[in-house]
Amino acid sequence: MTLTAVRGIRVGHWTDEAGRTGCTVVVLPVPNRVAVEVRGAAPGTRETALLAPGMRVEQADAIVLTGGSAFGLAAADGVVEALEAEGRGHPTPVGPVPIVPTAVIFDLAEGDARVRPGPAEGAAAFRSADTSPVESGRLGAGTGATVGQWRGFDAASPGGLGSASVTWEGVVVGALAVVNAVGDVFTLEGESLTGGEAVPGPSPLAVRPLQNTTLVVVATDADLRREELVRVAVRAQDALAVCLRPAHTRYDGDIAFAVSCGSGSADVDSVAELAFEAVGRAIEAAVRRT
Repeated sequence: MTLTAVRGIRVGHWTDEAGRTGCTVVVLPVPNRVAVEVRGAAPGTRETALLAPGMRVEQADAIVLTGGSAFGLAAADGVVEALEAEGRGHPTPVGPVPIVPTAVIFDLAEGDARVRPGPAEGAAAFRSADTSPVESGRLGAGTGATVGQWRGFDAASPGGLGSASVTWEGVVVGALAVVNAVGDVFTLEGESLTGGEAVPGPSPLAVRPLQNTTLVVVATDADLRREELVRVAVRAQDALAVCLRPAHTRYDGDIAFAVSCGSGSADVDSVAELAFEAVGRAIEAAVRRT
């Protein structure tokens, strides 16, 4: 099972195989709460500041993950317009304003750097969103993803997009990961998926800045407060640290979004542990199925 095992979540993609880029839209049910945890030092984002505890707006309408580096943030504009047309968004005196947090990966060096997701591509991904199991591989935001870049860009291997879910005592936690890491990839059990050593010890001279980032969306049907979701997002980032070696470097923009979109009762620590496993399995799926 995948992220769409969480009831009400829809996922859609736009993919350009020739340009080696794409975008992925996670459409969220109403109501929901969203939090975020940023661990990488080179993030490219939109509306993530709104997701901190204490902010007035707790609900988002969709989350966009996209290639194209900072240029790709424009994909969110198409999603915002599509949501507005459906009457979705935060209510204001002049009409709803859709809330669409967005994060990017750097994939410009993988294909045609002139091809970047924009408003039309974001809208296309939104229109394609459904509740089908999420396919894993080089599609959507993971189309141009690579891993193992610490050895040098020419030595990198394909990354991709993966998804997984776990269920425990009726609580469902799903994850979607776009894996575009400077480090090598390992399973939660420590199996190398990209030929890396357990402690790779990369040379900083082999890393090209701003060409990395792993993006995660983890969601649950448990009813959690935003402060609790922050703990879930932290545990999701722990899975990145286990599966990507190294992770959270100056050259990564690693980000984890955590979403609550249900009414079930669950202990936050239990949900966080489920998130750890779901994210690890999603990372594995992204690489195994490329």
